[in-house]
Amino acid sequence: MKSILEGRPMLKQEVDKIAEVAGYLWQNGWAERNGGNITVNVTGLVDDEVRRMPAISGVKPIGVALPELAGCYFYCKGTGKRMRDLARRPMANGSIIRILDDCASYVIIADEEVMPTSELPSHLAVHARLIETGSAYKATVHTHPIELVAMSHNPAFLGKDVLTRILWSMIPETKAFCPLGLGIVPYTLPGSNALADATLNELEDYDVVMWEKHGVFAKGLDVMDAFDQIDVLSKSAKIYINSKCMGFEPEGMSDAQMKELTEVFHLPK
Repeated sequence: MKSILEGRPMLKQEVDKIAEVAGYLWQNGWAERNGGNITVNVTGLVDDEVRRMPAISGVKPIGVALPELAGCYFYCKGTGKRMRDLARRPMANGSIIRILDDCASYVIIADEEVMPTSELPSHLAVHARLIETGSAYKATVHTHPIELVAMSHNPAFLGKDVLTRILWSMIPETKAFCPLGLGIVPYTLPGSNALADATLNELEDYDVVMWEKHGVFAKGLDVMDAFDQIDVLSKSAKIYINSKCMGFEPEGMSDAQMKELTEVFHLPK
């Protein structure tokens, strides 16, 4: 049976990008075992033939009704699947799903009956909010960046925008490329509705959210954009931790230097 990607270069390009990012997550040590998830809205990349494709799975409940997702299609990493395997075989370690008319259930349409991540409801809730607000963002990524997670173990960093200020001050590019900073969600049971609700709330003001002692959740224009923001924040965390390992507290950019950067590059204040 031929892949849904055959003859659809734009859809293939998007899935190839997902596979590329999955490889980066693994290579960085951010995706141990089956850790992390990727969900991408590919609705704009499907054609009428795809819309007529029969389901290859039974009807699966989302667990929540999301009317904003009517008629939507998503690529989803499979539950229990490893990022390192997804990087090599994205359609054997993930699937494309169709949201059904009730907006509370879905079916898998391609390529294999790979069940999506168990965190699908929280990912789809974010996508529903993005559509509701008219956002151009199409991708969500959850992963476990080592240095950022390490910094979340220090309670002194978990006040509002405390960690953002530290990370922005380590290198000018962080403020430039992650201008909204890093939201914080206090430790909450992984996979819980409480975690999903808290994440949705933080994503109103941030593109990247830290789950204390767990990982980060990012949204972006595409999967590469979401990865880039995490990557930039992680670089700052490495600079901070390396400075501490050399025996000194990093000075960081001053408030005046940060203000100048914000004004010159017209960044959000």
